[in-house]
Amino acid sequence: MPQDITHLVIRNPFGTMDVPSPDDSEVMDYAAAARLAGDAADGNAAAWTATAAPSDPLEGSWASRWNGGADPTIAGDAAEKWKQGRAEVRITGSRIYLRFDWDNGRRHGLIDAAREGADRLVGKYINLTTPAITRPWVGRVVDANRIDGCFPEGRLDFRR
Repeated sequence: MPQDITHLVIRNPFGTMDVPSPDDSEVMDYAAAARLAGDAADGNAAAWTATAAPSDPLEGSWASRWNGGADPTIAGDAAEKWKQGRAEVRITGSRIYLRFDWDNGRRHGLIDAAREGADRLVGKYINLTTPAITRPWVGRVVDANRIDGCFPEGRLDFRR
């Protein structure tokens, strides 16, 4: 007779698989070198979507887009193409969770990040569709409508 796993504790507020070791040395090494200026010249500066802003500065609905890395749903040079989708941001304690999708909602990812100062986020991404794929991620909260983000192979940005 199968038994339920009763000792499983999930940290993130979405009830999905957690990002493994979101503060490990790979993340800290990447965060030490990653730079996001947050200025008007940044690739995420021009508005590329519009979603309703909630009353909370970060929590709520966002749009997401990423490029770089490998995506089997895109033919050709996937690293150069933006994959767009929806996202939701939730804050639990000192952690910020950014859950997003792409490929018309068929593929999903989750970022588990901590704040460093007023506008920097440092954490890790897990591909919830292919959990073996994890990457360090660094974000910059530019304002209540824009989060610039990068990982070693590309960008992972959020707008509303």
